[in-house]
Amino acid sequence: MTTDPFQLASLVDAVKQSGADIAPTYNEYLQLAFALASDCGESGRSVFHELCCLSPKYRQADADRLFDAALRNGRGEVHLGTVFHLARQAGVTVDEPSTAETDNLQNLRNLHPTRFLTHAHAYNKVYDEPVTGTDPALTLPVFAEHRWPELVAESCRHGSTPAQRDVLLLTTLTTLGACMGKQVRCLYGGKRHSPCLQLFVVAPPASGKGVMSFVRKFAEVLHLDIRREVDKAMEAYQKEKQALESMGKARANTKPPQPPKNRMFIIPGNNTGTGILQNLMDSGGEGLIFETEADTISTAIGGDYGHWSDTLRKAFDHDPLAYNRRTDREYREIQRSYLSVVLSGTPAQVAPLIPSAENGLFSRQLFYYMPGINEWRDPFEGDESGTEEVFGALADKWRPQLELLRRNGIYDLMLTPRQKAEFNQCFTRLFSLSTCCEGNEMTGSVARLGIIACRLLSVVAVLRMLEAGGPHSGYPDICPAPDVADDNLKDGIITRWEVGIGPDDFEAVMGLIEPLYRHATHVLSFLPAVSVKRRPNADQSLFFSQLPETFTRKQLLQLAEKNGINTARADSWLYRLIQAKLVTPQAQRGVYIKQGGL
Repeated sequence: MTTDPFQLASLVDAVKQSGADIAPTYNEYLQLAFALASDCGESGRSVFHELCCLSPKYRQADADRLFDAALRNGRGEVHLGTVFHLARQAGVTVDEPSTAETDNLQNLRNLHPTRFLTHAHAYNKVYDEPVTGTDPALTLPVFAEHRWPELVAESCRHGSTPAQRDVLLLTTLTTLGACMGKQVRCLYGGKRHSPCLQLFVVAPPASGKGVMSFVRKFAEVLHLDIRREVDKAMEAYQKEKQALESMGKARANTKPPQPPKNRMFIIPGNNTGTGILQNLMDSGGEGLIFETEADTISTAIGGDYGHWSDTLRKAFDHDPLAYNRRTDREYREIQRSYLSVVLSGTPAQVAPLIPSAENGLFSRQLFYYMPGINEWRDPFEGDESGTEEVFGALADKWRPQLELLRRNGIYDLMLTPRQKAEFNQCFTRLFSLSTCCEGNEMTGSVARLGIIACRLLSVVAVLRMLEAGGPHSGYPDICPAPDVADDNLKDGIITRWEVGIGPDDFEAVMGLIEPLYRHATHVLSFLPAVSVKRRPNADQSLFFSQLPETFTRKQLLQLAEKNGINTARADSWLYRLIQAKLVTPQAQRGVYIKQGGL
């Protein structure tokens, strides 16, 4: 059967509008190539590219090679009717012409054999036209409400929207975890991890992410104390230096004083690679980079003396750091690093910092996407006292808790067997979902999201213990480590503790994981297209997550209409998931069950 070029052009437009992948498997890919080669010849090549480029597996060179083979080896056994059939299977339909119309159009083809080429302009549209705006097609999930430890809960109350409260939650947990540093640990994959997180909040301009800056007050408690000590040490050093200089000739036999290390806790992001390393080493490997504009970091990384993104990657894993200066032959190293990062920026600031998903920095980041604002908000609403003063008071509450934490040794998070089983179940499901919807793009992120989850659990567990009065307060979820000597137990000299997390807190932290995964898949779409799939793939994953385990096609179409998604696209998504055996049709027509952790 033959089909006219106008009708095929309409089909191509319908397929592109729906975003449907009409050849999701290699067998269908072959049929599509042979059908277009048989009935259109070389003129069908551009149509083949137009239809195939919607697939995340599309590669132009591979498609050209397949079409060349179809032109050489085709026997005329597959025709354009197959193209319409494949489109119908993906949920895209365009009426085919009648037999009489087909005969008349075939006569036109015989008279004008280059007819397809004269209509090439119908296909010369930009492939994978970018989605307008940066907000997702469907609303990204926010975190469920929970009674968090007091400091965290007080911080979250100053968010005026659910997204702002989520951002305050993540920023507070990251900042407090940074202050805990090497004092708090969790065993994961045979390695002890401290709660050092790298948070990146992405949002359009003026969306409310600036509220994060107030949380910096918690880190300033530690930073300012350290700087005061450095100032005192520097003052003593200057006095010793002056005394040495006043000794005259006798100073030749006197060892000169050594300047104090330039210790700090909050490390400036506008820094060189060696500068970051030197700041960390002077401070025993601990530090926090807190920048509300991500381009401060990306500019420094891309500068002539930058190139320290590898430091961020190594610090996430507590790997050794070292540098060597050729000028004065200075070599320095630390065996374990404890660097935390809090960043915020616009979607355009993501790619300069993280050039591709294959860069290991992406999978180590804790992402949250804040939607843009669509209405005016009263800037005078809220407490009479300024938010900065409120967070200053919260920081004053944090100071004695932090001192108590650092006085009493090391704290190891211990999960119960049931919690470990639930943890593994959660990530097994998430890994299956990621593989299905994102291929290999998100597997690294899911793997490291497990480490991030364990670190978040340790922060919440320790905060709850400190809130109760510390390790000696009789708090039920803490006990001395098994290897603490009996004499030490009798004398109350305990330097290692095992701390547990209550079931409610455990469930609350684990409830953050899937929303964080959804936000990360959306941020993934801001990276270069050569490395990642287009954003609709993240929308597909989120779309099906909002359907019940057993759903009907009516529910599917209602949800699509509610979210402004073309029904043909929703049907195409459903078809692909059925083909992948992640959705199973039931005997009752129009009823489906989700499988494989979808």
